Amino acid sequence: MTLFLVLAGALWVLGRLMNAPVNARLLMIALLYVAVLAANVGLPPGHPLREATGGSAAEWLVLGGLGATVWVYFRGLTLLRRWVRPENRPPARETGSTSTRLERAARHIVLREIGGMGQQKIEAARVLVIGAGGLGSPVLQYLGAAGVGTLGVIDNDVVELSNLQRQTIHTDARIGMPKVFSAEAAVTAQNPFVTVRPYNRRLTEDIAADLFADYDVIVDGADDTETRYVANRAAVVLGKPLVSGAISQWEGQVSVFDPARGAPCYACVFPVPAAPGVSQTCAEAGVAGPLPGIIGSIMALEALKVIAGAGDALLGRMMIYDGLYGETRVMSVARNSTCPVCGDRGKASPDMRGIASGSGGEGARS
Repeated sequence: MTLFLVLAGALWVLGRLMNAPVNARLLMIALLYVAVLAANVGLPPGHPLREATGGSAAEWLVLGGLGATVWVYFRGLTLLRRWVRPENRPPARETGSTSTRLERAARHIVLREIGGMGQQKIEAARVLVIGAGGLGSPVLQYLGAAGVGTLGVIDNDVVELSNLQRQTIHTDARIGMPKVFSAEAAVTAQNPFVTVRPYNRRLTEDIAADLFADYDVIVDGADDTETRYVANRAAVVLGKPLVSGAISQWEGQVSVFDPARGAPCYACVFPVPAAPGVSQTCAEAGVAGPLPGIIGSIMALEALKVIAGAGDALLGRMMIYDGLYGETRVMSVARNSTCPVCGDRGKASPDMRGIASGSGGEGARS
């Protein structure tokens, strides 16, 4: 037995020096075991080699049985992990020292509006991002970089070549991969302290409430109007702030909808979807590549302000950005007393009911 252990150790060290894969080294040790077992079975009693390796096959059979049991156990665990849905996997253990995390967040901590307490709120926050496309890309990247503790992302699309002109979280190598898994890989590579929960599915009415209940803030960068109304209804029912952005061609808009804090909901401002044929997708109308980055970055900033309680979020206000002419304007929006979703007694802003009715694309506007 001692001779076998010495030889096995030598093979392991030799394989490491040769940069052989772990599986190759284990295979060499397994072949050594087979050779020793064959010597104890095939050689006559008293043979020097048989005596040097134990003299009996029984103990080697027991050792082989134990090794096979351990291998089957760990192989089974590996297969089980593959079957577990990514969003149901336990969060990865954090690594790194406290000083590393403090240095990462240093520029936030020195901001008096955030400080240490605000950064703690950010790191404890759970944010769900709807869409991992043009708007979702910068939102996920900046919230991940900021250290938001848990980032959920829901989308049922896959990465396509035409996305890469503006969806900066994805890469050419990940074409064909579900966007949520591509986003997970990018955010985790950027900040390993963030837990990413990917949901590779469409947001629907039957799952929205249960999903939203696990999060503190919802960020809506959806690319279709139906999803926006579903998200709004669930956010209102659960009292969750909804950071909403939309883009088309050269123009984008951002607002924070939160009736629980006196602001309107999405349906107050856009009570009905745009008429068929009026709204165009980004594929139909086009979109300037940097525009989603500008609007998505503002959405991420608004989410961080809501979490940390910094400054004045765009509650009851909507920011409109015109990239073609370099103009930004902010317009007031108010609760609608007849809104079928939030049902408060405010007044709708008549000037805003038809705003941005010409987009149905990435971050579609109604």
